[in-house]
Amino acid sequence: MPGPLKVAVQMDPIETINIDGDSTFALMLEAQKRGHVLWHYEVRHMSLREGKVSPGAPNTERLTAMAQPVTVQRVKGDHYKFGEPVRLDLATMDVVLMRQDPPFDMAYITATHMLEHIHPKTLVVNDPANVRDAPEKLLVTHFPDLMPPTLITWDTEAIRSFRAEYKDIIVKPLFGNGGAGVFRIREDDQNLASLLEMHWARSREPLMIQRYEAAVRKGDKRVILVDGEPLGAINRVPAEGEARSNMHVGGRPEAVELTARDKEICARIGPLLREKGLLFVGIDVIGDWLTEINVTSPTGLQEFTRFGGADLSAAIWDKIEEKKRLA
Repeated sequence: MPGPLKVAVQMDPIETINIDGDSTFALMLEAQKRGHVLWHYEVRHMSLREGKVSPGAPNTERLTAMAQPVTVQRVKGDHYKFGEPVRLDLATMDVVLMRQDPPFDMAYITATHMLEHIHPKTLVVNDPANVRDAPEKLLVTHFPDLMPPTLITWDTEAIRSFRAEYKDIIVKPLFGNGGAGVFRIREDDQNLASLLEMHWARSREPLMIQRYEAAVRKGDKRVILVDGEPLGAINRVPAEGEARSNMHVGGRPEAVELTARDKEICARIGPLLREKGLLFVGIDVIGDWLTEINVTSPTGLQEFTRFGGADLSAAIWDKIEEKKRLA
């Protein structure tokens, strides 16, 4: 095992997290347990400076962040302690965990461009260029035979035709997260036109339309892959009267085993995830169908452990340490 690693965690404000469910918090606890040293910063604290930093100095580039040393503990209301803020040169870190939540907007994309200046010498998890090139609702389209019928479009008439064909559909923003803005629209629902008008009025982004899968009533399975290998899954059952299974909106987690179909899906996508440096990934499976490949800020670690599974945060750190040792 390498010595203590210097780890910068790029995330949302730590004071806002739910320590009983947040996967980033689980990763920080495990890193600290192993003796690694942690800093916390938010995307808005990043700066990229190129050129000479002072007269006569050599040309250089520096990606920095106003960061704070941090320690964490599983105590509600007292789960973190900060040290004094410092201007941290991220190139001096061993690892950066890119863990801010989507939406996958231009701010998110800009952060991936900035992190490319230090990766792979500083290991960024997940690889920033491939996070940018593989947003979850688009990467999945490279495996069309694993997906339910799906349409990505700006075209209202194409959406109407898709509903006419499949009768019962799910409409969701292409770059959203946490179930926000996801609607189930049945064949006789008169709100489709209004929903589309509302979306086009506030966004230039296309929508993703999928056939509604009745199997979601039995759960939307989150499968965790580490360096392309499936290590476990948690089922998320929608609340009564709710089409979405996200735990943000009342989905109930429960233990579940990987099926032969789940393993087939993982065997197909695993090599691509490894090739692209997507070390921590969570895929969503409804029935026999792969619906998303989550690479931006996957969740589910604590729920899996809570229902008797292994500590997957330890498996993630095992793989990070291995990659640093072999670098």
